[in-house]
Amino acid sequence: MSPRRTLGFTALGAAGVAAAGTAFGVTHHRRALSRRPGPPPQDHPDVPLGSLRAAPLTVVADDGVPLHVEVDEPEHSGTGAGSDVTVVLVHGYALTLDCWHFQRLHLRRAGVRTVLYDQRSHGRSGRSDVEHATIDQLGRDLARILDEVVPDGPVVVVGHSMGGMTVVALAEQHPELFGDRVAAVGLISTTAGGLNVGRLLLPVVPAKIGLPLAQRTVATLARRHTSVDRLRRLGKAVAMVATDVFAFGDDVPAAYVEFVDGMLSATPYEVVAEFFPAFGGLDKFDAVEVLGRVPTTVVCGTADRLTSIGHSRKLHSRIRGSRLVEVDGAGHMVVLERHEQVDAELGRLLAAAGEKELAG
Repeated sequence: MSPRRTLGFTALGAAGVAAAGTAFGVTHHRRALSRRPGPPPQDHPDVPLGSLRAAPLTVVADDGVPLHVEVDEPEHSGTGAGSDVTVVLVHGYALTLDCWHFQRLHLRRAGVRTVLYDQRSHGRSGRSDVEHATIDQLGRDLARILDEVVPDGPVVVVGHSMGGMTVVALAEQHPELFGDRVAAVGLISTTAGGLNVGRLLLPVVPAKIGLPLAQRTVATLARRHTSVDRLRRLGKAVAMVATDVFAFGDDVPAAYVEFVDGMLSATPYEVVAEFFPAFGGLDKFDAVEVLGRVPTTVVCGTADRLTSIGHSRKLHSRIRGSRLVEVDGAGHMVVLERHEQVDAELGRLLAAAGEKELAG
């Protein structure tokens, strides 16, 4: 996920407190959250969030880090031109592959082969050293996943937040894949650069001051990461409010907020701090032009407080022929909040990838 968790919870969820206003505001927000209705029937409440699993595989990255991979093999052949395509889903910062719950369920029922993995140092994957906690390394990890798990056939690669940055890094490192093995791309709630992470911690401080201060704050707290993790657990009410405010645009079911907050809380602060510097220095907009070789869809909520809609509009302007989907009122976790719309866009990408494969 984007650097919200990195910054928002560095001091017992200070960003959540600021968003709610006061301690009273946090309490009021938390009570309102608990009174929201549960997920609607079309959300398949019989399939609990994060419960989808497949037999695990291990892919070893080029620096020796083991990556946890799961592959959903179709029980039946999908229909339409894109039925032979493999979809690879790449999650964001401080999340795990479980964040793709609804997309995974949708693709399973459509009979589409789907590959998901936990990014290095996240979820069930092995820990990286700090030198390899970079977007470029994540791009190399994705290339290794493709080589080991999807050696043949067309691929649709979809990334959310840091996962989208991972896809962009792959395009920079291996442009020859796009239009060959990679048949289509989805970029969701992401950017290729220009992310002012300092604003997330210090919204009233000028940008030139905010970013250095944010970096120093994160680095200082990283040296006390065990204590920070303990404080994050104690401040769960504040954390839940911050997750609701920063990850979603609408009043989503409380189960969604708890689900995302659980993934964020399970990511050690040390990992959060190690990856943080990668976002401020990201500058890969020149690399995205290669995505114009294949059908590319850019999706973002208009209420995204982390990678705002302007980033997606810039990506769209730099990727020839791309499709921009602005999801009105949705926040950063649009893959949950408006999963039906995201699923529909995945279907369009699959069809487009299949048509390109047939034309090729």
